[in-house]
Amino acid sequence: MSDFETVAATEDQAARRGVSGEPGTPDRVGVPQKPRSLAGDAWRDLRRKPVFWISLVLVVLVAAMAAVPSLFTANDPRDCVLSRQHAGASGGAIFGYDFQGCDTYARAVYGARASLLVGALSALLTGAIALVVGMVAGYFGRWVDAVLSRVIDIVLGIPLLLAAIVLLKRVSTSSDTVRLFAVIFVLAVLGWTTAARVVRSSVITAKEQDYVAAARMLGAGHGRIMWRHILPNALAPAIVVLTIALGSFIAAEATLSFLGIGLKAPTISWGIEIDAGRVHMRESATPLVVPSAFLALTVLAFIMLGDAIRDAFDPKLR
Repeated sequence: MSDFETVAATEDQAARRGVSGEPGTPDRVGVPQKPRSLAGDAWRDLRRKPVFWISLVLVVLVAAMAAVPSLFTANDPRDCVLSRQHAGASGGAIFGYDFQGCDTYARAVYGARASLLVGALSALLTGAIALVVGMVAGYFGRWVDAVLSRVIDIVLGIPLLLAAIVLLKRVSTSSDTVRLFAVIFVLAVLGWTTAARVVRSSVITAKEQDYVAAARMLGAGHGRIMWRHILPNALAPAIVVLTIALGSFIAAEATLSFLGIGLKAPTISWGIEIDAGRVHMRESATPLVVPSAFLALTVLAFIMLGDAIRDAFDPKLR
């Protein structure tokens, strides 16, 4: 058999086996392969991480608890009877009762709604501010970038909790809704700088890409380029930062409510419950431990989820 016939026979055998003639290439001949995307690679990496699934399950549980608390307890958190003060577990009250005779577990479950609502809305408002400031600074550059970067540096230098205490001290209202949105607004106004820096860096990288230059040559305006071509590339890193920030906002709200500056009774939140449990911890530690555990696990879950997503989207960390 000649050399030409040998090569032809080898290629024919490879085609029948369904592999290409290239050594080490497992792709089937004639079957177009889907291009690998960053999101696809990130998802394949996330699926293999137990930390991602554990944190995701915890986040889903807390979200369900905030949305439909009746699925987790049948007791009314405002059904308080002084005769049950510091009583042990009975019926649906698996952790007993607090100093007012309220179900400790039910109040911890219902406290998830206010705490998660503050964290989620603060993160959304933070993301909106960060996207606008970061995209404008990164896209236009020059003096616009210089001015906005100095604004970011100034706000970044303000201690979040200290400034929140000063600002919320001036909010004198008995309306629970007004106080709720005041806490959300203060946390968002003071907490957008880190996300804005991340967005700015992503925009600076994206605007130098060939597809942005092609869009400019085709006559696309600044608005269309920013909305259609640059925004999708800036969203992924911003979402990672905001996921971690959401946990931080929940902790900040609990701290402010614990100090008596954030949310106030009769609103049920973990910070208020921790403060009430602290006052009477000599009689029973359970009303302090239960909401503290709910708060710690929730904050940890969001931080772990954000870290896992960040690692998956960063090729250098794979």
